[in-house]
Amino acid sequence: VQLQASGGGLVQAGGSLRVSCAASGRTFSTYVMAWFRQPPGKNRDIVAAMGRSGAHVYYADYAKGRFTISRDNAKNMVYLQMNSLKPEDTAVYYCAADVPPTNIYSAYSSGRYDYWGQGTQVTVSS
Repeated sequence: VQLQASGGGLVQAGGSLRVSCAASGRTFSTYVMAWFRQPPGKNRDIVAAMGRSGAHVYYADYAKGRFTISRDNAKNMVYLQMNSLKPEDTAVYYCAADVPPTNIYSAYSSGRYDYWGQGTQVTVSS
């Protein structure tokens, strides 16, 4: 499985940005997908995760109400729409895939995910 993230860039505080992730593989609809982020000098943390059909969604507290994860299983794509961006949202954003069989880690743990994209930089200026 290969993941290719794109769509990062520089945006002013209060603005919006959508990052995308293209996944390879013929069984994309069986993957749990997630977005993580790693701010400068900090650990990589969960942003949002979405179940196979899109029915189950998890958001980190800071993402609730501002960010929206979505997926298009027909196109093997997952998206993260980010609104009302703040300077503290500046980070490298990574998409990740949990490919069956699923391990014991929860959907918001990096240990759950088997494959990672290369990351896309999002910079929010004040």
